Amino acid sequence: MKALCIVNTGQNEIRDVAAMSLGADEVVVDISYVGFCGSDLNTFLGLNPLVSFPRIPGHEASGFIVEKGSAVGDELKIGQSVILWPYSACGKCTSCMSGRANACRYNQTLGVQRDGALREKMVIRADCVVPNTSLSPKIQVLVEPLSVGFHAVARGRTEASDTVVVMGCGMIGVGAIMGAAARGARVIAVDTSPEKEEIARFAGASEFLTQSGEDLQAKISALTDDHGANVVIEAVGLPITFVTAIDIACFCGRVVYVGYSKAPVTYETKFFNLKELDIMGSRNAMRDDFSAVIQSLEALGDKAERLITKEFTMDDAADALPYWQNNRNDVLKLVVKL
Repeated sequence: MKALCIVNTGQNEIRDVAAMSLGADEVVVDISYVGFCGSDLNTFLGLNPLVSFPRIPGHEASGFIVEKGSAVGDELKIGQSVILWPYSACGKCTSCMSGRANACRYNQTLGVQRDGALREKMVIRADCVVPNTSLSPKIQVLVEPLSVGFHAVARGRTEASDTVVVMGCGMIGVGAIMGAAARGARVIAVDTSPEKEEIARFAGASEFLTQSGEDLQAKISALTDDHGANVVIEAVGLPITFVTAIDIACFCGRVVYVGYSKAPVTYETKFFNLKELDIMGSRNAMRDDFSAVIQSLEALGDKAERLITKEFTMDDAADALPYWQNNRNDVLKLVVKL
C-alpha cells in the first residue's frame, strides 16, 4: 500500500507500507482526498516538536468505508462517504470529563503524534468517522481545518452585534472569518500579505488591513469609534500579534488565541485587569464545529473550491510540501487526490 512518509527534516517520499489490521470496533476507509495543514509543513521543516520521524502525515481526510469490524453497528454502511475525525480522547482527564474532549490532555492527532491518513487505505475507530453526503470528497477535506477557526469563534462567544478582528488569514484564520460572519458579526481581517485580501473578503470579512503593532491599533480604534474589537482571534502565533491582540480588544472584550507563539511573549499585564478581558485558548474542534462548517460549505456550493490552491496526485504528493515551502504567500490549502 502506498503512503507518503516524512522521513526526516526536509525529506519526504512515497513508500510501500503494510496494510493496517482491522479491529472489531474499526472500519477501513478507502481514502479519497487528504489536505496538508500548517502542522504538516512544520513537520517537514523540522519545527514540530510533537512529531518523531518517520511520520505519515494527514489529519484532514475524506473517503469511503470499504470494510467494517465485527462490532460496528448498522449506522455505518459499506460505501458510505465519511470525513475522518482525527483526534483521540482518553475519557479520563479533566478536559474529557468536563465535556471538552477536543482539549484532551493525552490527545494524539492523526499525522502528528501518530501516523496519519496520507495512504491508500486507513483503519480507524468507527466513532472517528463523520458520515456526510452533502459535500464532495474534495470539499470534505476542508471541514477539519475550517472547524478549528469555527471553534475559536465559539470560544469567543461571538454574537451578531460584535466586531471581530481575525489576525492571520491562513486556513484557520479563514475558518474564523467564515465562522464569525456566519453568526452575523462584522469581521475585520488582518494579514501582512496583501495577497490574502481577496480570500478574506470571500470568507466574509468586511474590511482587510495589513498594518501591525501600533499602526494596527490606531486603525482598529478608528474603525470602531475608539472602542476596539469585541472579539480578537489570534491565528498567527507571533509575539507581536499576541501582544497586539490585547491592545486592540475593547474594554470587557474577549481574546482567543488559536495560534501559539514559538518564542516568549512579554505583556503589559495591566490591560488584562483594566479592560477586564476574557483571555482564552482554543484547541482543535468539536463535533458541533464540524456541523457548522459543513452547513457553511453547503451554502458555498462549488465556490468552496476557491479555498483550495492546488491539487496533487498520490504519485507527485512528495512535491507538495516543498511547493508550499517555496510559495508560502500563495498557498492557502494543498490537497492530494488518492
